[in-house]
Amino acid sequence: MPVESQPPSARRLLSADAPPHWTADVLGGVRHGFFGRRGGVSAGIYASLNAGTGSNDDAAASRENRRRIAAAFGAPLERLIGVHQVHSPTAVSVSGPWTGERPHADALVTATPGLVISVLTADCTPVLLADADAGVVAAAHAGWKGAVGGVLERTLALMQQHGAAPERIAAAIGPCIHQPSYEVGPEFEHRFREENAGYSRFFAPGRDGRFQFDLPGFCADRLAAAGIRRIETLPLDTYALEDALFSHRRSVHRNEDDYGRNCAAIAL
Repeated sequence: MPVESQPPSARRLLSADAPPHWTADVLGGVRHGFFGRRGGVSAGIYASLNAGTGSNDDAAASRENRRRIAAAFGAPLERLIGVHQVHSPTAVSVSGPWTGERPHADALVTATPGLVISVLTADCTPVLLADADAGVVAAAHAGWKGAVGGVLERTLALMQQHGAAPERIAAAIGPCIHQPSYEVGPEFEHRFREENAGYSRFFAPGRDGRFQFDLPGFCADRLAAAGIRRIETLPLDTYALEDALFSHRRSVHRNEDDYGRNCAAIAL
């Protein structure tokens, strides 16, 4: 699917001049978008829609990129909300712009209309969730550490505190590194197998005794085990789609000093 276009079945959910993005059918009419690296103003390795305020990109450029993402939802920049991501299982509730430092967390839940909650990724899994009937949405950043640690389960629990129900929650797994691109060592596979022997099914044999890890499959399994039945995984590999998406692993392999961040956002 080209980054510039929506899948044929998707309804236009954001403004007509929104930067290129993908949507997930499972989220229905809930406004959301998975934004990649096109449609912004950054240059060089950050070209062009780098949404990462923690990167070494020009601050004015990343701010303008984030303004464009917020504007796609019809919101001002200050209502595009994120957290200081630390690969943790922590999920937080938010009802308005932060008044001080952003909390150290990896997922946000809101029931406040017009608030655009978001996570940044560059190979880790962005997961957008919604219970449209209850009026509750969430955005989670699930790298392997966060996924094993329970960030998705914590997010679901917090959504339920706001009135969501597992049988109504829909989850969309956005662009992340996929199994053909995610080579790991035997110690990584062993760590998962020690946690749960059944997790070996997410590893395929690789070269020279190494493995290929299925991160989106692992996240989908955690969601399903928590009672979520409507799950959609977008077939978008951050490492492979270099013209469309930022990738931390690709930047390391190219000996680049830094990397841009993709943005996943959702709002009531």
